[in-house]
Amino acid sequence: MRRVTALLLAGALAAASPASPASASPAAPGTASNAPAAAPDTLHLPAPTGPHPVGTTSLHLKDTSRPDPWVPSVKARELMVSLWYPARSPGRQRAPYMTPKESELFLKDAKLTDLPPALLSTTRTNAFTGAKPAGRAHGLPLVVLSPGSGKPRSTLTGLAEDLASRGYVVAAIDHTYETVATTFPDGRVTTCVPCEGDHDPSMSTKQVKVRAADVSFVLDRLTGPRPAWKGGRLIDRSRMGMAGHSIGGASTVTALSLDSRLRAGIDIDGTTPPDALTHELKRPFMFLGKPATYTPGMEPAATWERDWKLMTGWKRWLLVTGAEHASFNDVGVLAAEVGIDTGADLPAERGLAITRTYVAAFFDRHLLNTAQPLLDAPSASYPEVKHCVPEKKTCA
Repeated sequence: MRRVTALLLAGALAAASPASPASASPAAPGTASNAPAAAPDTLHLPAPTGPHPVGTTSLHLKDTSRPDPWVPSVKARELMVSLWYPARSPGRQRAPYMTPKESELFLKDAKLTDLPPALLSTTRTNAFTGAKPAGRAHGLPLVVLSPGSGKPRSTLTGLAEDLASRGYVVAAIDHTYETVATTFPDGRVTTCVPCEGDHDPSMSTKQVKVRAADVSFVLDRLTGPRPAWKGGRLIDRSRMGMAGHSIGGASTVTALSLDSRLRAGIDIDGTTPPDALTHELKRPFMFLGKPATYTPGMEPAATWERDWKLMTGWKRWLLVTGAEHASFNDVGVLAAEVGIDTGADLPAERGLAITRTYVAAFFDRHLLNTAQPLLDAPSASYPEVKHCVPEKKTCA
């Protein structure tokens, strides 16, 4: 939902971009200020809630078995992946949120040229580079994260850090040529190919298939006989799941349907294309979104209702009152810090806190086999979260 988030960040709400139909949503009511407030010197991500300090590293992976699907002249698919993991102790060097060039291109895409171009590169994160991972061999579950269309993997840092602090290894993927900026170790910066121009509905179908292939390749490289990450031996290959935001959420449906190594999945506010799921899915799945788009019976929710019928295992459909598309990732929090109103009635940090809590509860239940009553009924601690029964067109 590249153009929508750009407009949200710029202080205006607009209809979804045709470049990303898989995440389309109606314009929210109300308007925001036309210009951001003066930017603070440093932006901050909320602290993780788990007991472990968090380490992080980045991997440059190359899949020589296929050309790049967006630029076929590139004969191998290259990916940048960020890993977060529980660490033995905090390190001395906090990880950067983005590179200065990524920050510049992200803000330019959002039409926020009044902000310092490198602002997001100085955002204070909670993870440390080079920290030694904690855990026993084959003892840590793995969660793969996929961001929204046009969005770099860094926009899921707040969620990733929280999961890692709770004992997960987290791998967030930059799907090359699907983000406004991806920086490679040699200094190359790729930009977004499908984000420009007019696109037919088949674009989202291609995106979810490309991303599913990316995810399977990353699983191969993290859990194969020669792991790309030196801590790869810590990953429990029997406890791996996936979550994604927007088109990344839609891609989670497809990835689970194609790769049985993924034991559970979450679609966070992502409309699914017609053939995202073509056969029965017995593994656990959760939809988490905003009522403005995904209230059962509304036209945009029909895609979830279609896939819901093919999901025959444990499943939930949860809606967060007052949320907007940016409420589920870092965009809402960072926008609030520079004084930009994204149109959400829900405070930005509350939106991220709810996302963290429910995503962790889901994976704790289905990857760690721990009871999670939060997922079984409405909670007085989280009154914003409604449990929906799409067959009855009800949410409570």
